Amino acid sequence: MQRLAKPLPLKAVAEFVGGRVIGDDRTPLSGISSIESAAPGDLVFVEDAKNLQSALESPASAVIVPEGIVKGIESKPVLVAAQPRLAFARAGQLLCPSADRRPGIHPSAIVHPSAVLHKNVTVEERVVIGEHAEIGENTCIGAGCVVGGNVRVGRDGRLYPNVTIYFGVKIGDRVIIHAGAVLGSDGFGYVRDAKTGRHEKFPQVGQLEIEDDVEIGANSTIDRGALDVTRIGRGTKIDNLVHIGHNCQIGEDVVIAAQTGLSGSIVIEKNAVLGGQVGIGEHARIGEGVMLGGQGGVLPNKVLRGKGVAFWGTPAQPVREYLKQLAALARLTKKE
Repeated sequence: MQRLAKPLPLKAVAEFVGGRVIGDDRTPLSGISSIESAAPGDLVFVEDAKNLQSALESPASAVIVPEGIVKGIESKPVLVAAQPRLAFARAGQLLCPSADRRPGIHPSAIVHPSAVLHKNVTVEERVVIGEHAEIGENTCIGAGCVVGGNVRVGRDGRLYPNVTIYFGVKIGDRVIIHAGAVLGSDGFGYVRDAKTGRHEKFPQVGQLEIEDDVEIGANSTIDRGALDVTRIGRGTKIDNLVHIGHNCQIGEDVVIAAQTGLSGSIVIEKNAVLGGQVGIGEHARIGEGVMLGGQGGVLPNKVLRGKGVAFWGTPAQPVREYLKQLAALARLTKKE
């Protein structure tokens, strides 16, 4: 695990994550760790009293703890936080910096003369950046990436190796795109000729817009709009091997787990959660805060609503109803 060459004092970490220190706030920290693999200089965390003693007895230099269990802790300094896991994640941003960002353009990269690269951009081996593309400050473009013409990538972003971004895609700030992802490819749209039976391609000339703070997993694919815009809202997190079809509108802070497939023109409202291998038919709508369990299926044009309501099964329905049906089916099979 990457560690800081020059440790930071606990006080600096506490200020960054919004916590307070009990004990020596000068304690040097150079990394984060689990309790089991902690070493001197590491920061660990606990969310309840159950694991507190193990954390205090570990070699870790400091522990993040919730407010309710700080009384009587004297064996090592603690960082008190309202949300220890969140504070630990934020501390990792300070204590585990990326080692592979070296601003500059590798000699093997091909960058069109009209492309605009802002300050401290990293362009690694065999990257291709097209005409009039723009790469924001402090963004890193990994080896083998292809950034098409008129693409805009915001600041503080990270494209891992072999990402392909088609013409005209707009990507916001602090976006992370993992290896092999393809953004802005044509949607799966065809028109059948009734006379010949042949399928002719429907124009796929729309846009794809990725808003700030989105993360897109390895080998995921997001199609551009056919005539309009496919949009991924701010803060949405997309796992590996996810496919999002043309004209989809994904709201803010949506979570989509691996191997999920979305047909065209689907609306996913903010804060929805889709489990692994979910499949959703075209023109369906998933309401705000809906949770759709793994392998759930939503039929075309279907609307699921209910903030905080969990749906499961195919066709998807509230979990309680689905489990009742499974129980009834089990009773019927026993009678036979």
